[in-house]
Amino acid sequence: MDHIYMDYGSASPVDQRVIEAMHGHSGKLVGNPFSVHSGGRLARHLLEEARNKVSSLIAAEDGGKIIFTSGATEANNLALIGTALRGREKGNRIIISAIEHISVINAAKSLAKQGFEIVTIPVDDDGLLNTDLLQRSINDKTILVSIMHANGEIGTVQPIWEIGAITRDKGVPLHVDATAAAGNITINADIYKIDLLTISSNDLYGPQGAGALYVGPKVKIQPVILGGGQQNGLRSGAENLAGIVGFGKACEIAQSEMFNESAWLQGLRDELIEGVLNNIDRAYLTGSRYKRLPNHASFRFDYIEGESIILSLDMEGILASTGSACSSKTLEPSHVLLALGLSHEQAHGSLVLRLGRWSTRADVDAVLEVLPPIIKRLRAMSPLVPRMGAQHAGVY
Repeated sequence: MDHIYMDYGSASPVDQRVIEAMHGHSGKLVGNPFSVHSGGRLARHLLEEARNKVSSLIAAEDGGKIIFTSGATEANNLALIGTALRGREKGNRIIISAIEHISVINAAKSLAKQGFEIVTIPVDDDGLLNTDLLQRSINDKTILVSIMHANGEIGTVQPIWEIGAITRDKGVPLHVDATAAAGNITINADIYKIDLLTISSNDLYGPQGAGALYVGPKVKIQPVILGGGQQNGLRSGAENLAGIVGFGKACEIAQSEMFNESAWLQGLRDELIEGVLNNIDRAYLTGSRYKRLPNHASFRFDYIEGESIILSLDMEGILASTGSACSSKTLEPSHVLLALGLSHEQAHGSLVLRLGRWSTRADVDAVLEVLPPIIKRLRAMSPLVPRMGAQHAGVY
């Protein structure tokens, strides 16, 4: 059975052009970039070529560094822990938002155990950060602000340009987790005054196991992986050269095609949102309606569990998710949805549909055809549905 893929935020299929780029160099990737022979020089060339492509996608042209990592989680850890340990003599306050990725939250929790003060800024019911509160929360002990560009679970896009203006005026480095945003919306590290930025290969239709942290020219961080001193001493260990070549190609494609691709996906997204909200009772959009990623539609449904929806969709050949893939092993409700002010019961009934490069209008039509009867069937079986007489059974 052919599947309809609606889970591009959890893992994006690798673009065939990326695979061809990696295969084109696979027989030549024999040198260590540290080696002085011709194989090493070729490896260094390929590494720098990919680095330039990543820099170009995020418009980081001010002399900063691109540090390749194993993915977004490592990049986020390097940004928070590396900055905190290097800046400890200046202060101990780190500010994050309540809806950051779990890799940022857990890194912050680890730093709290080491004596750092973690300040968490709340969001409104659309998931938007209170920038006035952020500004008031920055003091002379603040050494880092970490705010994601867009949330992969609810799709909300933060006003990073405004946040960057605040942090730059205060003289505090800004880290931005751009994992969900890169390739979907424009990112300009220089104009937005971003000092540290996380980006992931797999979220750009590149290979898994590759990511990067952009480090601005005025930021000093301490390495968290020690070894031979690769990548300016900030991330030791042999580079994943084949993965990095693919990562660079994915960035190149994204930069070239993002405008048209995002416009197409936004149209499909809007059809999906309107179709769900107009055809299913007690269905609610999560996240901002308009300040939203162009490929992202997320909902919650009263009286049913998100996992039941996912399994039912899977049986119909539709692959979706109920939140962050990195948090799916726990039965706890999403911290992102709780931060919007939802109850535990409401947060459990979530569905996330993320469109991508190969999504079609037929895919959207298929979801809109099978989802309403799935919700009706699950509610008919749910003990959570208020029973107001037999005549109302199955209405919700």
